[in-house]
Amino acid sequence: MAYTLNTTIINPISSQKPKNAVILCHGYGGDGKDISILANYWKNYLTDTIFICPDAPEKCAVSPTGFQWFDLMGQTKDEILTKSLVAEIRLNQLIDEVKKNNNLESKNIAIAGFSQGCMISIQTGLKRNDKINSIIGYSGKIISTEHLSKNIKSRPKVILMHGDKDEVVPIESFLEAKEFFLNNNYSIETKMFKNCEHRIPQEGSSLGLKFIKKNLY
Repeated sequence: MAYTLNTTIINPISSQKPKNAVILCHGYGGDGKDISILANYWKNYLTDTIFICPDAPEKCAVSPTGFQWFDLMGQTKDEILTKSLVAEIRLNQLIDEVKKNNNLESKNIAIAGFSQGCMISIQTGLKRNDKINSIIGYSGKIISTEHLSKNIKSRPKVILMHGDKDEVVPIESFLEAKEFFLNNNYSIETKMFKNCEHRIPQEGSSLGLKFIKKNLY
């Protein structure tokens, strides 16, 4: 099945037609194969799920072997938002392709994202007209709370997780995102990991799996 983004695909281990899909969005400088490590763990418990792990649309500005959803280097907040809107179009296109290629509805789609992948997952998921099932966000932030608050169109289920020692995306970004969701009347789950830096700990992987299983199955 063709996707416009280069994509690592992990098919259901049940060998049956997928009943749902999880799209995993990697962080800045990563690629689909990086984050597919998470999918390779989850697949053993989500046996009817197809996992879609795309490379972001652009070559990374600071890592020639990696990819970025949008450029972060030397950009103002407005420039970052503008570039993220382009990435949002590409992620929306991928979601639509996943639905079409696998005969799924939006309610059968979850998006998990790490770092920059979390940022674009939140922005895209909340602005879609047709509500996806859920968003699993690791170590990310809301790109622009002002922009997003004016453009909310749907209310997927959300879990946010973050390490309290994260120096790449500081914990304040997690707290700001949590406040944003609560102020906009979302019912969300959150988890802060003690003594954890910018990564997905084993507990985070397990909590993400539990959240997906509860909502997609």
